[in-house]
Amino acid sequence: MNTITVQVSRGSEKHSEFQTFEVPEQENQTVLDLVTYIQEYIDPTLSYRFACRVGMCGSCGMMVNGEPRWTCRTHVKKVLGSSKTIEVGPLKNLPVIKDLVVDMDTFFDKWIAVGGVHHPSKNRHQSIEKISELSAERMSANEAVECINCGVCYASCDVVSANSDYFGPAALNRAWSLVNDVKTKNKDSILEAVSGNAGCHNCHSQQNCSNYCPNELNPSASIASLKRTVFASKINNLFGNSK
Repeated sequence: MNTITVQVSRGSEKHSEFQTFEVPEQENQTVLDLVTYIQEYIDPTLSYRFACRVGMCGSCGMMVNGEPRWTCRTHVKKVLGSSKTIEVGPLKNLPVIKDLVVDMDTFFDKWIAVGGVHHPSKNRHQSIEKISELSAERMSANEAVECINCGVCYASCDVVSANSDYFGPAALNRAWSLVNDVKTKNKDSILEAVSGNAGCHNCHSQQNCSNYCPNELNPSASIASLKRTVFASKINNLFGNSK
């Protein structure tokens, strides 16, 4: 039987090293299948996350041969070279809890810091705003709204690697979707949050986030739009204060 050599990162934030496993090769196989085989048949102490297995939840994000991917959607044949070796590690830019499991708290704290939670403009006793699906704002919101917070873009971001305070693509993409949502109250507070030292102006527009997003979103475009909107807001505020 042919086998695949799988090098898996083992350990925690303090210390980790790669451990090598031999997994039987099959005709149809994903990277998540490889990790699952190791945990079920070779080493039950291996820690990793997964849930739906069909590309819906995003919880199985890992580094595969140095690139962030959903392992349930990454077929072995697409990433397996002539060496028949695959390297699997935890997502970059996040603290490692154990093996392939990372601590997502920092990621979600930043998501909240940009105002990522919904700020309703109406209470339960009022009719909600009517939404025009053809409006430019709604279309901009729709383009950004399908993010499921898997962390792949965050792991791919070189700015996060260099500046741990940077909010990151997912949080800023969320901010842009809310700025364009007519149901959002106090949009100025979101623009203020993303204009700071950790905000959108730190983005270098390298577009790794857009290249790696499994849902084919374009966080880089959202961040560029935030930059323009923040700039326009600042100009408007200065003009208003000068009167």
